[in-house]
Amino acid sequence: MRLFIAVTDKHWFTLHASSSGVEEVNFWRPSSAASFKALEQGEILLFKLHSPDNFIAGGGFFTRFLQLSVNLAWEVFGEGNGVRSLNEMRERIEHYRKSKIGPAEDPTIGCIMLAEPFFWPRDAWIPIPADFSPHTQQGKGYDSETGEGRKLWEAVSERLRHVAPEKIEQSPATMAAVESKGYGKPQIILPRLGQGLFRIVVTDIYDKRCAVTGERTLPVLDATHIKPFEIVQKHEVWNGLLMRSDLHRLFDRGYISIDPSSRRLTVSKRIKDEFENGKDYYKLEGSPIREPNMPWARPNSENLEFHFNAVFRR
Repeated sequence: MRLFIAVTDKHWFTLHASSSGVEEVNFWRPSSAASFKALEQGEILLFKLHSPDNFIAGGGFFTRFLQLSVNLAWEVFGEGNGVRSLNEMRERIEHYRKSKIGPAEDPTIGCIMLAEPFFWPRDAWIPIPADFSPHTQQGKGYDSETGEGRKLWEAVSERLRHVAPEKIEQSPATMAAVESKGYGKPQIILPRLGQGLFRIVVTDIYDKRCAVTGERTLPVLDATHIKPFEIVQKHEVWNGLLMRSDLHRLFDRGYISIDPSSRRLTVSKRIKDEFENGKDYYKLEGSPIREPNMPWARPNSENLEFHFNAVFRR
């Protein structure tokens, strides 16, 4: 397993550390050309504060890297961006870019999205590894099984073991790290997603296209829970569909569903009975849903069956 130490803005860290119940964070980079390929999903990114605080103060489990517009990043993550407002976020991007952003501009930034973040108190901060240069600007990767990386992993896992038991039970990636006890190869587990990461990951795996119509106008696309969130209490990718917003509302209210056998759209006759309309939706009857390329991310059959049998209005 890889660990990556990223140089972290202290203002960004302090805001998160002072908040309770932070489920997800956007560790953004101001450049529109930013990229990040150092970690696989479920591996750990650690927060190293700027000098003179040459310590590792927390981290999170890597979920996705995407280029997002500033407005979308704010809409999805809000204060999870480490700022109090969209205006403050724009000001901080201007600061790092050393150039002004026009009032009508919506620049693109690099977004390293992390789930199950952790922020340690000052007395738990970890000194940087001996081979980590204070002059490093972006960060440095480590192998958790050898040398300085092994020492770092042992220090991180020891601190994670002190997380409250009730929180660990709801945090699969953290639990896997704790259960490793710092020995052997750490198991890479998909972390628990918050609402923002659920939306972004579902949007990404559906290639920014409505699963029913193929619509690609991003502002009208929603990440839809198949089995209601109120029941599952988790944001799971295989319980998600990307849908045009009007279809999302109809799906949630049972006026449309997905046949779990054929995986095609089914439209309730109640639309016509109750609203004396719906011809645009009946045209979609029988449309196959577009599914993600990754088998693990495709809609779960049990969840489709639940919606078709318990939510759909026949």
